[in-house]
Amino acid sequence: MIDIPLSVLSLIETRVLGVLVEKQHTVPDIYPLTLNALVSGCNQKSSRDPMMNASLAEVRSAIDNLIRQALVTETSSGRADKFSHNMERILKIPSQSVALIATLMLRGPQTAGELRINSERLHKFADISSVESFLEELAERREGSLVVKLPRQPGSRENRWMHLLSGMPEIHHDLPAERGEMHRSTESTVTESDFIELKSQVIRLETELVSLRQMIDVLSTQINPPAKQ
Repeated sequence: MIDIPLSVLSLIETRVLGVLVEKQHTVPDIYPLTLNALVSGCNQKSSRDPMMNASLAEVRSAIDNLIRQALVTETSSGRADKFSHNMERILKIPSQSVALIATLMLRGPQTAGELRINSERLHKFADISSVESFLEELAERREGSLVVKLPRQPGSRENRWMHLLSGMPEIHHDLPAERGEMHRSTESTVTESDFIELKSQVIRLETELVSLRQMIDVLSTQINPPAKQ
């Protein structure tokens, strides 16, 4: 196989790749994805940062560029063309690393703890140290780094990570102007464990909400059965 040099990807191109990886795991029955499904995934309002409103033409153009780099494959299936990603094969990285990069593509820079939670549907990591191990491998990759550890933000206890498929980010070292400001910032900072606990509660509440809605639908049908024809 001939290696194809990768160019710097745009935001919408990385979003397309991230959506393909995500939907491969979360909705395997409809994967590979149609163009319309890809557009919907790119413009999804949840689990996306930043949110976008990409048009059909913009997503199609992004796909064409990704196909030229062999990162995406197009196949014909019935009445619509469908698309799948080749990240694992082209980047020569394991599925665990693909899951982490895809999560960074979809949600922006994150700490190892955030990545462990947000990538859970793509791959369940045993612990945060496992996530950090794969991130370090991606950062020290012989063929070129695919992620970078960002400088720790003022008042934060954890470093965030960012993917490099869109190039090296501009790193700003923003420091509080006064010692008192630094002290207040540290006191009001949410810790990593606080965030993980809060995220777990949100996921649990969302699951319970879905179950409650299903129960309401069943009860509503029992109380008000559809009229017989």
